Amino acid sequence: MTALHNLTAAELSDAFAKRSLSPVEAAQAAFARMDLWEPHVNAMYLIHRDSALAAASASEARWKAGAPLSPLDGVSITIKENIYTRGDPAPLGAACMPLDPKPADAPPAARAREAGLVILGKTTMPDFGMLSSGMSSFHGITRNPWRLDRNTSGSSSGAGAAAVAGYGPLHYGTDIGGSVRLPATHCGIFALKPTGGRIPINPPYLGRVTGPMTRTVRDSAMLMSIASKPDVRDFASIAPQPFDYAAQLEGMDVKGLRIGFMPTQGLGLAVHPEVAAAALAAAKALEQAGAIVTEMKPFLTQAMSDGMLTFFEARLGADVALMPSEMQQKILPFVREWCMHRSASFTGYEVMRAYNQVQAMREAAVAAVAQFDFVLSPTSPIPPYEAEYCCPEGNDPKNALPHIAFTVPYNMSENPASSVNWAYTADELPIGVQVVGQRFDDLGVLRLSRMLELLRPPQRAWPEMPVQPMDGRV
Repeated sequence: MTALHNLTAAELSDAFAKRSLSPVEAAQAAFARMDLWEPHVNAMYLIHRDSALAAASASEARWKAGAPLSPLDGVSITIKENIYTRGDPAPLGAACMPLDPKPADAPPAARAREAGLVILGKTTMPDFGMLSSGMSSFHGITRNPWRLDRNTSGSSSGAGAAAVAGYGPLHYGTDIGGSVRLPATHCGIFALKPTGGRIPINPPYLGRVTGPMTRTVRDSAMLMSIASKPDVRDFASIAPQPFDYAAQLEGMDVKGLRIGFMPTQGLGLAVHPEVAAAALAAAKALEQAGAIVTEMKPFLTQAMSDGMLTFFEARLGADVALMPSEMQQKILPFVREWCMHRSASFTGYEVMRAYNQVQAMREAAVAAVAQFDFVLSPTSPIPPYEAEYCCPEGNDPKNALPHIAFTVPYNMSENPASSVNWAYTADELPIGVQVVGQRFDDLGVLRLSRMLELLRPPQRAWPEMPVQPMDGRV
């Protein structure tokens, strides 16, 4: 029998309906996993044991009465720290930020609560979400359950680790440059960055989305049907699609689909040979299933990449510059140096030129994807890197984002994109591939991701117990 903490949201929903399992039992199993794993991985910021068990008990009563609030009523979920939840502080991973409780749920949290989901607590993130790493001045180091000396990537670091460790089947992350997809590839899970505005958020910001992070595509599809409901607070949200994503997930016919295969973006880090091999194998599997796979040329330029970096630096640098020096000194030193070493000298002309390059990136990404039905690529050019690093390749704050070239364009273009685990490195670390679709075709990305789940090689069992690295370091 499948261990309770390994049951998917779909399996839990079915068990609740049959009354063969209680939401209380499922929540207790998730908390047991936290008790086992948290001393090692540090994925949770807040654990709401009492309120979650009370919510699970209320859900159990609704299922017994035949009146669940949704198919996911009683299923456990964790929520990233920067997605506000009523009564909880949200310091954005930074030790300098105030700990005042938020007065209301942000839209994704509100939809989860309305649907009867059991909120287990809040997951960790790096300072201001500015890193693809598990390093935080407030939370400490979040580690990868597959191997404790490896990075989860980020900024949805805690969500990625929680999914692997079995803290319930559903997890909300956020993504502005790859922050659900990069933890997905480095943690061996599935994540969807939906079309910009598909899941309402508050406050909205250029490129920023909330996305589901789960072990299976189906679980993300089920969560999408709840999370994508409208909310007036997001002035940038788009018209909802009033259908059941999970009900339409299966049965995609890939014959004749035009798949653009992008093995490299031509800048940033070189693609690791094992990552390249995994992406090529996924492309060949789709081709053997009948898709028309065509290799794409890279569309990013160095000017676009530099403009994106300048834009990120200017965005955070402007906020940090307004802080008193004692607050600035509490920020993770890497982040403080990165956002301030150039931004204080930026002219308005330089910032606008950078913004124009971000818009050029958006235009180039939309044009590149428009030639195909879908685009397939690596999610990250590298396997998981060192847990104590803020970024790979030397941990250099002057080169903070060398590994996001495959993911960041689609935040700016607002195309939906996912990461599906495909295979593993020789030392058994996960490798994901990215699926990119046309704007608004979130269902298509989910459907093709599900097809890749069916085509991929056998997957490793989820880690059950924390295991120290061979060299003893943590």
